[in-house]
Amino acid sequence: MKNMNSEHFIADSLTEWKELGGGVRRQILGYDEKLMAVKVSFETGSVGAVHEHPHSQSSYVASGRFEVCIGGEKRRLGPGDGFYAAPGQEHGVVCLESGVLVDTFAPCRLDFLE
Repeated sequence: MKNMNSEHFIADSLTEWKELGGGVRRQILGYDEKLMAVKVSFETGSVGAVHEHPHSQSSYVASGRFEVCIGGEKRRLGPGDGFYAAPGQEHGVVCLESGVLVDTFAPCRLDFLE
């Protein structure tokens, strides 16, 4: 079995992480023009600042604990939980316990590819 990235498979050990600062880093898992999946790693206390974008976003808490704010409503989420932010809706997270979010975007976040 080959352990390499290809058009269809993404090996974690071979896929680059982008350091975003403040204890946050991002790894692109796959994309086309209509969809993108991204893994985002947070250290305890790090913040995904409140922001908005024209993409639909659905996120899954793979590990850790997060306080998530969407449209002014806050919830604490843990492993197995998820959230959805509609296009143009303000949202952000505070990492309460180091962990990973898996974010999906539609359409693709072209700004992540620059």
